[in-house]
Amino acid sequence: MAPAARARTTPRVRRDRKSASSWTRLPDAQLLGQRLRDLKLRIAGTPLEHCIDKLYTELEDKGLTFRPHCWLAEEWFSPDGVPGIAIPFYLSHRRLMRLERRMMREVEGGNEKWMMRILRHEAGHAIDSAFRLRRRRRWREIFGPASRPYPDSYRPRPGSRRFVQHLGSWYAQSHPTEDFAETFAVWLKPRASWKRSYERWPALEKLRYVDEVMAELKGAVPLVRTRVQIDPISVERRTLDQLYRSRRAHHVSDRPRTTDDQLLRVFTTERATARRMRAATLIRRLKLPLCRTVARELDTSEYLVHQVLRLLIERCRTLGLYARDPVRVAKHRIERLVCRIARLYLSGSAGRHVL
Repeated sequence: MAPAARARTTPRVRRDRKSASSWTRLPDAQLLGQRLRDLKLRIAGTPLEHCIDKLYTELEDKGLTFRPHCWLAEEWFSPDGVPGIAIPFYLSHRRLMRLERRMMREVEGGNEKWMMRILRHEAGHAIDSAFRLRRRRRWREIFGPASRPYPDSYRPRPGSRRFVQHLGSWYAQSHPTEDFAETFAVWLKPRASWKRSYERWPALEKLRYVDEVMAELKGAVPLVRTRVQIDPISVERRTLDQLYRSRRAHHVSDRPRTTDDQLLRVFTTERATARRMRAATLIRRLKLPLCRTVARELDTSEYLVHQVLRLLIERCRTLGLYARDPVRVAKHRIERLVCRIARLYLSGSAGRHVL
């Protein structure tokens, strides 16, 4: 009876697998009509699984037994009170990553280095929930009250050394919980020389606090151990088209020009010739003279200009931009761009979505 049963069920399993992956060969127009739940997406067997295992190894190397559970959702997040990490669905398949890039212009976490940076950050939120760290008086004294309202936008101070720098856009400055998550991520990164990198920075006190707390938590069992998944993609009834319409409407900014828009006026996504230089490479080569020139023109610190350049380089890499002009012409245009962005920060009118 057993062999006969296998003979009947095996073809059905194969048909199910074939139908579950048939969407990968659809053109964009037809793929957008697919419901998310019908894609049968999973983490197992994808590059995501490797990165999650890598995160677990990093936690183990620090002596922590805590392991945040992970699931696929619409976007990156770690819900308050849930010691887990939601990962964007599109990272589970290259076909969906191509669609994400076409629809949203970038794939957040689209390479292993970027993905690990975000995973470490979200792990900071998850361990905060797992051990209820935000309730500790010392945590509140160092990072601020987690109950503080979460802003729709924030005005970062690029010159401040009271915060670590990890994800970009001075994200640690947006909220006390983000400050902790960013600090945890810097602490967790393997072979990170944070004691030297943040020497003489007030942010070093935060890193030392995290180091002390994590030493206390070695081998500790989490206080919160729920494995609930919030908004998993496996039950999402919307089509990809409906999802992207919602996401694109949400990302529309009232600003006349975002930084990405300004970058696209200076650079291009087209590589017309093999000799055309990458925009990130060009800015990096011009970094020192640009820092001096812009700082002198705006009467500000070279440190602030350096941080603006650092984020512009990161955005150029993400958008895959190339120089469209000869170096002499591009240098002048880049200088004007950096001046505009730096002025926004100096005036306090640069919000979360400028960079």
